[in-house]
Order: sequence, then C-alpha cells, then structure tokens
Amino acid sequence: MRRPVIAGNWKLFKTIGEATTLVNDLKVRTAGITGVDIIVAPVFTALSSVATATVGSNIRLAAQNCFWEESGAYTGEVSASLLKDAGCSHVIIGHSERRQYFAETDATVNRKIHAASAAGLTVIACVGETLTEREAEQTFVVIETQLQGALAGLRSDAVAGLIIAYEPVWAIGTGKSASEAQAQEVHAFIRSLLERLFGLPVATAVRILYGGSVKPETISGLMSQPDIDGALVGGASLSAESFAAIAGYSA
Repeated sequence: MRRPVIAGNWKLFKTIGEATTLVNDLKVRTAGITGVDIIVAPVFTALSSVATATVGSNIRLAAQNCFWEESGAYTGEVSASLLKDAGCSHVIIGHSERRQYFAETDATVNRKIHAASAAGLTVIACVGETLTEREAEQTFVVIETQLQGALAGLRSDAVAGLIIAYEPVWAIGTGKSASEAQAQEVHAFIRSLLERLFGLPVATAVRILYGGSVKPETISGLMSQPDIDGALVGGASLSAESFAAIAGYSA
C-alpha cells in the first residue's frame, strides 16, 4: 500500500514572511489529516524559516532544485547537504520549468538525483511531455527517454525510495488538466517501465504523482486511479485553503 503524497511547489512566490504565514495557516488546516505525506517547496530564501515553522507538524519541507556538487567554486548554486542543513527532507529535480528556462537535460537531472539521493534527500523527479509532443503521439517515447536518463546508474533500492512526478507540460499553469484516464494511462506506463528497468518490487514501491493544474475539485477523481499516488500542486498550493482541501481529499 503506497502512502499518498500531496506536494506544493510554490515556485517563485512568497517572501519569507508570506511563506511563514502560509505554512502556519496550513498547519492549522491540515492538523487532522493523517495517512498522507504533505510537503511544501518554498523558495531557497524561505527554507529555514519554513522549516522552523513546521516543527512538530505533519508538513515536510522540499527545495525546488539542487546542484550536483557538494561544494566548490559554483556561484549561485545550492548543494544537497546545504538543503538538508536548512531543514529539507525532499527536493524537486527536473521540473519542466527548469528544463524550459534553464537548459536542464536528462544528464544534469541524473547528476542531481545521484547527489540528492547520496545526501539522504527524497527526490521528487519530474517527467512530462509538451503539447507538441503529445499531439505527435510521442508521449511515451518522451517519458521513457526522460526516465531512463534521469535514473541511469541508480541502484534499485535508491529508485524504490524516489517519488516520480508526471507533469504534462501542456497542463501546467494553463488551467488545462489531463483527464483522469489520460493521467492514469501515463502513470501506468511509468510503472510498467520501472518494472522493466528495475523489477516488480521497485515498480510497486515507487509513488507516482500527477502534476498538471491540480485543484480541489479534481483531486478525488485523480486519486481514484490505481497508479496515481498523489499530486505535485502548483498554483493551488499558494492558498492554504485550497491546498488543505487537496491534501484532505480522503480525510
């Protein structure tokens, strides 16, 4: 039985004060929710403050990115060990916006996953196709290429501890969402690919999240699908009311 995950990616929003206010409100609203891993991912500058605010709560902390080197002359980068030092237990790697705007590749995503896993962070690894790729019926090819590249060289036990997030790029910030059937089809494909690459126990263990304009009114239908284990929430996670409603879909 895979434990559901509801993760909120706050992207480039919220000052330290705003982030702390949001998580304090969220703590109250989600205090009675059990059986779900609740994760928030604020900007780097707010990580330590949010970590302090979440002490004693059921909310875990994720960073939105990390670098693959431990230390060195890498101006502007943040290592996995520094994220742990700031209070993070999770890190999002390979988000489509990182690929689109910052030239991340499957190879750099792979290096980051190796570094984060070695540091003891739980990785939320993102894969997903663009609208052009979906219309060209290349979804499965894209997903397989991204996943194989991202997970290259990882041991099976390391893969089993990962979280995979399927984010159809065409549904991020557009208000569009894949239908429950479309989302389930890709999630099932990802699980079958994991089985082929790493074996059935790993494929059964890995939690796969849907990340494409998730809202309170769509979460229950998505979570009813057999291979959807949670959600990576964007805009709706910036409101404590809406994010708590998503996290409490089964409460």
